Amino acid sequence: MIVFSNVAKQYGRQVLFTDLSFQINPGEKAGLVGPNGCGKTTLFRLIMGMEQPDEGTVSLPNRLRVAYFRQEVDAMSGWSVLDEAIAGSGEPGRLHHELEELQHTMADPGRADALEETLERFGEVQHRYESLGGYGLEAQAREVLAGLGFENDQIDGDVGALSGGWKMRVSMAQVLLGKPDVLLMDEPTNHLDIESILWLERYLKDARCTLILTSHDRDFLNRVVDRIVEIDGGEVFLTRGNYDDYERERALRGANREAAYARQQAMLAKESRFIERFRAHAAKAAQVQSRVKALDKIERIELPPTRRTVHFDFRTPPRSGQDVAALAGVSKRFGRRILYEDFDLLIRRGERWCVMGKNGAGKTTLLRMVAGVLPPDSGAVRLGAGLKTGYFAQQALDLLDPRLTVIEQIQRDHPLESAGVIRNLLGAFQFSGDDVDKPVRVLSGGEKSRLVLARMLLDPPNFLVLDEPTNHLDLATKEMLVEALREFEGTMLFVSHDRTFLRGLASRVLELGNAGPGEPQVYPGGYGEYTLATGREAPGVHA
Repeated sequence: MIVFSNVAKQYGRQVLFTDLSFQINPGEKAGLVGPNGCGKTTLFRLIMGMEQPDEGTVSLPNRLRVAYFRQEVDAMSGWSVLDEAIAGSGEPGRLHHELEELQHTMADPGRADALEETLERFGEVQHRYESLGGYGLEAQAREVLAGLGFENDQIDGDVGALSGGWKMRVSMAQVLLGKPDVLLMDEPTNHLDIESILWLERYLKDARCTLILTSHDRDFLNRVVDRIVEIDGGEVFLTRGNYDDYERERALRGANREAAYARQQAMLAKESRFIERFRAHAAKAAQVQSRVKALDKIERIELPPTRRTVHFDFRTPPRSGQDVAALAGVSKRFGRRILYEDFDLLIRRGERWCVMGKNGAGKTTLLRMVAGVLPPDSGAVRLGAGLKTGYFAQQALDLLDPRLTVIEQIQRDHPLESAGVIRNLLGAFQFSGDDVDKPVRVLSGGEKSRLVLARMLLDPPNFLVLDEPTNHLDLATKEMLVEALREFEGTMLFVSHDRTFLRGLASRVLELGNAGPGEPQVYPGGYGEYTLATGREAPGVHA
């Protein structure tokens, strides 16, 4: 059991918690939610003992094994992916590698004089390793790494050659393999594709541990957690059930509080009128004083600050020709890996193509060829008449000028727009108040993504090519973006691992990789029709 008792925490003038009290019971799987800056990461750090509360206590049972997955990756090099995952899994990983070292020592003729001591230590380590189920560790590690999207050659390959996103997956494998009593996970879906997210959902649902996680993936929260812990304005609100249950409960709680506030305000107004009316009447003096004292003792109901969602009316893009993009006989390979061979595709005006495929199937490659960033090896990619293309990828973040502030960036890109329009646009993408004066260089990955999307959609193109546009976006911004793009009158080609985005926008599904290079599967209809037709939510993942 994890117990927060009257916890207070602040940084300088920023007060995060005041008198925060709640508990997480053994085996519960809790989703931690709240606006940015409310203290979710600080709560994790308090549980880990990485920080101490200013007041109150955070208590955990002795000998409780706690693991924490966070959005920071330690240096990884010199080992294979498999060995790195095992080494970081806690005591079983340490024992695994000590057994390997002891075996090398026993096989070394030059160290024969230490054989008896080595054998004794080997027996001790082996006994402890076996008691922890260590002899199945390598097989478990391979299973977890495969679930997180690693191919066999990657698992046995150099961990140092991986990108930051893939190292993040190794870090996740480490905490999962440790099989802790309590697992803390900060945005675990950020660097995962949809196949890995679906695997992780099943893994966490079945895991015999207490789980506390944050996530901006509604489907993930709905499927994994059985409790929601909301931190907002220094207060905590607990809800049984998943995220949808929490939203219903939060709406009801808000409505009840508003009704109670309105009733109290009416009563206070009535009492104030009585006091003012009879303050100077000697015959009513006792009643007036009694009511004044009663009013002083009443605890005032306060409405929580409203989370303002700004809606922006995006402009209608210019009309394009009927045929937006045509790929004819396209082939593309990287080394021995053939992604496309004699591949044809026609995208027509108004269609919204979602591209799906297992990792490495060529989703991003297709988008880059259509956007003109990457040429095909053979064949042709032809774009239609009157086309204005907007291409979003993580590399687009590099187009931002780190010397400018958020509002200066938009003003430079759209110098003819009024300050009111720009501020309204930024508000829709969750930049409000002092946020608009933040320098671009200090923005997080999610903030940069929001800014790039905002500058693109202020003067919208008629053909959007979007590669994982929802990465790092919070739930409110995702829902705003889906709502805005639902009204978009142009054409879309996109890759996303967010099922809310897929369900809300796709009108065509192109699945790559299952039938081999150059043989994609086209599913007329949206993501819902795709899941019904295939019986799966993603390629290679069966319901």
